[in-house]
Amino acid sequence: MQIKKVVIPVAGWGTRSLPATKSIPKEMLPVYRKPVVQYIVEEGMEAGLEDVVFVTNQNKKIIEDHFDRSFLLENLLERSGKTQLLEEVRAVADMVNVIAVRQKEQLGLGHAVLCAREVCRNEPFAVMLGDDMVFGKGAGIRQLIEAAETEKAAVVGVIEVPDDRVHKYGIIQGEEFAPGMFRVSNLVEKPSLEEAPSRLAIIGRYVLLPEIFDILEHQSAGVGGEIQLTDALQGLADNGKLIAVKLKGRRFDAGDWVEYLTANIYFALQDEALHEDISARLRELLPPTK
Repeated sequence: MQIKKVVIPVAGWGTRSLPATKSIPKEMLPVYRKPVVQYIVEEGMEAGLEDVVFVTNQNKKIIEDHFDRSFLLENLLERSGKTQLLEEVRAVADMVNVIAVRQKEQLGLGHAVLCAREVCRNEPFAVMLGDDMVFGKGAGIRQLIEAAETEKAAVVGVIEVPDDRVHKYGIIQGEEFAPGMFRVSNLVEKPSLEEAPSRLAIIGRYVLLPEIFDILEHQSAGVGGEIQLTDALQGLADNGKLIAVKLKGRRFDAGDWVEYLTANIYFALQDEALHEDISARLRELLPPTK
């Protein structure tokens, strides 16, 4: 099994991040020196993925443009002698083969995945949500690809969440058959703490097999009148064809303001040129501990 394509749904309106996303897609909000979506794409490329399929809408062309050449900008940087910046800008354009398909109606994540059917056809493929960032060597989508290739099954990424956040996620029920790997039997969408079968929450990383398209195509609308990917995954789980992998590394949800701002601080602190000054300013802002 070879997985070379990743589907990144980016057609949503980003309402959690308004008003910042009124005219800028949430995927293009900067985290330190890069937009969120570039971190997502880089994670995929580092895992060996080659083709990025953006499921987009007419207002999101800026995302495709970010991964294209900008000859006016490159010419300006070249004439200004800013060779390092020129290399960085060109590297973004060269890192990935971009394919864009339109989601003409906002009918849910499952529908967004279905929109990529003609591009993915009979190949297994990854799905990475454009506001979930995962960092760490060998972490994130690479873990799922390795599990899918070994188990020959669809895989979802999960993290363990605290009790007060269980109701915000889809939660899995499953049997651990290897360290950090679970055979999923049930998925519960945003349960109360009392109803949750575990604390293992699905986040925006998946590896899916082409059979998911037939399931989605014949699936009735679920919560909110949308085609829910969770419902299709339950169909796979019912047939013993769904694995969950506990993700390593550090994860930030760019749609959550606390997580988004923390991500900016985290990456600024990794920069040796900024670390000391950022640390000093943070100490000024934070009240002294008692």
